[in-house]
Amino acid sequence: MKVLYRVIPHQRYYIRNIAFNVQDENLRHTIDSLGYQPVMNEGQKERNEKQGSKFVHYGTVLRKPYSIHALDAERSRLYEKLVENGYYKFNKEHIYFRVDTTIGNYLSDVEMIVKQNNLNADTADLSHHSYHIGNITYNFLGRKPFLRPKVLHNATAIIPGQLYREFSMRETYARMSRLSAVMTTDIRTTQRAHNIDTLDVDISLSPNKWNSFSAELEGTNSAGDLGAAFSLSYGNRNLFRGSELFNIKVRGAFEAIKGLSGYADQNFIEYSIESGLTFYDFKFPFLRSAFRRKAQATTEINLAFDSQDRPEFHRRVLTGVLRYRWMRKNKQLQHRFDLLDVDYVFMPWISETFRSLYLDDPQNRNAILKYNYENLFIMNWGYHFVYNSQPLGTSASNYGTNAYTLRLDMEAAGNLLYAISNMSTARRHEDGHFKFFNIAYAQYVKFDMSFCKSFLINKNNSFALHAAFGVAFPYGNSTILPYEKRYFSGGANSVRGWSVRGLGPGRFLGTDGRIDFINQTGDVKLDLNAEYRTHLFWKFDGAVFVDAGNIWTIRDYKEQPGGQFRFDEFWRQIAVSYGLGFRLNFNFFILRFDGGMKAVHPAYTDSRRHFPIIHPNFNRDFTFHFAVGMPF
Repeated sequence: MKVLYRVIPHQRYYIRNIAFNVQDENLRHTIDSLGYQPVMNEGQKERNEKQGSKFVHYGTVLRKPYSIHALDAERSRLYEKLVENGYYKFNKEHIYFRVDTTIGNYLSDVEMIVKQNNLNADTADLSHHSYHIGNITYNFLGRKPFLRPKVLHNATAIIPGQLYREFSMRETYARMSRLSAVMTTDIRTTQRAHNIDTLDVDISLSPNKWNSFSAELEGTNSAGDLGAAFSLSYGNRNLFRGSELFNIKVRGAFEAIKGLSGYADQNFIEYSIESGLTFYDFKFPFLRSAFRRKAQATTEINLAFDSQDRPEFHRRVLTGVLRYRWMRKNKQLQHRFDLLDVDYVFMPWISETFRSLYLDDPQNRNAILKYNYENLFIMNWGYHFVYNSQPLGTSASNYGTNAYTLRLDMEAAGNLLYAISNMSTARRHEDGHFKFFNIAYAQYVKFDMSFCKSFLINKNNSFALHAAFGVAFPYGNSTILPYEKRYFSGGANSVRGWSVRGLGPGRFLGTDGRIDFINQTGDVKLDLNAEYRTHLFWKFDGAVFVDAGNIWTIRDYKEQPGGQFRFDEFWRQIAVSYGLGFRLNFNFFILRFDGGMKAVHPAYTDSRRHFPIIHPNFNRDFTFHFAVGMPF
């Protein structure tokens, strides 16, 4: 059987006049004070009049046709205004529309009516009431109070004496859910018997499990070197009855290293201990209480010690961080301020083989490598900012949204110590550096910016653009950036035609695989990415991408010839790759498989190797990447 549907639409109707009729006079005065009027379309010549209890808008025919969806959106807009201004019992059913289509010429008059409160049959009072918040009480289920009053006060967005606001209720739920000591929250309101315009609030909290233990066993494979690791963790979600989150983790690892010659030991042994304490508040003086209540803030203190024993060297790293995080504006604005970030790197032993080959040999001396295998002290501060145009927690397609994300990161180190050194009687050592407790300290500034924009084509297809730029400048007490602060290019989240740390800087081409990991780093980075994403079937997604970028050095290091950034040359040194991606999308995480092909290789000058897109060689130009999550 074949079925043919013929659809013959009738003539569109357009709105001629809109009338706004509020039957409750007191409510009408409130709506007027809120500045509410029904939304008018563009291009309308407005003339407003009041006829008794009606507010009538007269105008020419609207550009957009009559739409039931537009009227329903208008009802929702008025409802949200009223429930955010004390009208706790106001219901959408109080708003309805009367439409007159008998005018002719396919025109209609619309009357938006807000009727009296006749939903409550127990009283003769038909007026709408605004409600204020009365007493707030806390009920702890299953045990005695487990949170301090100040913690509860800061986590409660509802304020006694203020008008009832639906947003404050939702915000209180959200804040309570952030407290690690709280499992569930239930908020109930009760109307007072002798003061019907007052709502008392009861907040019931059930406790979470405070203590947790976990153990992890890992198997590792680093370029064919097999190993294993074991870790043990303990966590406490309410250490000082303020929902403080405390955790401590101990980890040990072993790896059998193959292929090394000239070293007495062939194994890698690592053990570490790290701990953290998180407060759900600003632990900082001089902040106003109003700001503390509005900002969803945490204060973090982290300490860690890591010991690594390799055949080539032994390294000890001690770190400590004091960090603040807070969010504003529906979590769209996220801030992080590292007030103090300290790293102490100590090299107690370096093998004679490694020292003679890479650090002290006059024919093969590498200043960048040598600097990163010396004792080093880093004391810095940093500010990190993220703006997401789509509020966190809102629904989004797996294939992108019409949203954008902007990230800014700033970091500076060594300035305070350098100022103290200059003002004191400290003298530079033979290597030209000031030292702190006989240890050279790093001094640099660093700035990063990243922008990502998604364009939603339909529910299964989207297009994403990404641009990132970073620059770090060593100065004062440093001529070289610490290795951890240097940039690298290539990999699953950069230019995917190259492996990680396989591109740059500039037109530099690595020749020694043993130390290229340190040589192929830089002080300036540029990444440009474009990706088309589509849903294939079931949990499988696909992507087509083009990547471009590179890294450069600010200074001209002899170990990295051709790597220095120059304004008149850098654009010729931008690498380009293209490829296909395949993703397993399980919603809560994504497994990503990307295959990239080199298109423009900046390290070569001859056209055949400089433009592999014209002369492709799969064995030479293809790079496979496996990652978790999207590239940007």
